[in-house]
Amino acid sequence: MFKKYLIVASKEDKAGINITTNLSQFGEFNFHLVDGEIIKTENLSIDRINQFDFIIFASKHKSETPMKTLSIHAPGNLKEVWGGGQPGKLCPSSALFNKHLFEKLKKYQKEFDLKNYEVTMEVTHHGPLINKPCVFLEIGGGEDEWRDKRAAFCIAKALSEAIETFKENPYAEIAVGIGGPHYCPGFNKLQLDSNVAFSHIIPKYVSPITEEMIKEAITKTVEEVDFVVLDWKGLGNAEERQKVIDILENNYIQYKRISDIKK
Repeated sequence: MFKKYLIVASKEDKAGINITTNLSQFGEFNFHLVDGEIIKTENLSIDRINQFDFIIFASKHKSETPMKTLSIHAPGNLKEVWGGGQPGKLCPSSALFNKHLFEKLKKYQKEFDLKNYEVTMEVTHHGPLINKPCVFLEIGGGEDEWRDKRAAFCIAKALSEAIETFKENPYAEIAVGIGGPHYCPGFNKLQLDSNVAFSHIIPKYVSPITEEMIKEAITKTVEEVDFVVLDWKGLGNAEERQKVIDILENNYIQYKRISDIKK
């Protein structure tokens, strides 16, 4: 499915450089090191990116309440701009590769005993905007975490193995997630413990969730989407839930609740 991978990082990003430096231990990889932030499309060489099948953005993660995380997420701006990209536009995302990488990340977090780090997906957010399947792979926390060699080694090992062993799983069910908070705990469990593979995830905080958002998330999933998974309690009140359901039913989009999925 994907043969040529490109790892993109900013020269100014301590976590990104930490990850790419460690990745070099595991073989020959193609890198695109840029000046400035990688979430801004204008800082990237689109000509170089277009030579590859899949793009991995290696980056730091920073939040208002610092958490030690090893995280992945699809990029794109569902509504307002979180820096880079365009409002309402998402990058292509592979549910199958996201699931495969997430499983490898959890595997090596346990193997390297990084108990102080949480392995998590994040919802779809921020730029850049490119037309190639891609994912962000991040170390979350502060300066100490971004420089943490063990955390970067874990991410590098997981990524190298994910690239080496990835193949399409015809039995996986492809889904877009809707609802819940930024770190999407309900979808994390399904990504690890069920047959469902997630591409884009639309959080509650972009409400009102619109038909355009849902269609964009489905369209920008590389694989054919089987259904949408709803974080039922994470959709808000009864009126907000019904609006989402009406959109799905009016567009003949199948949906399930998190509780409907077998683990």
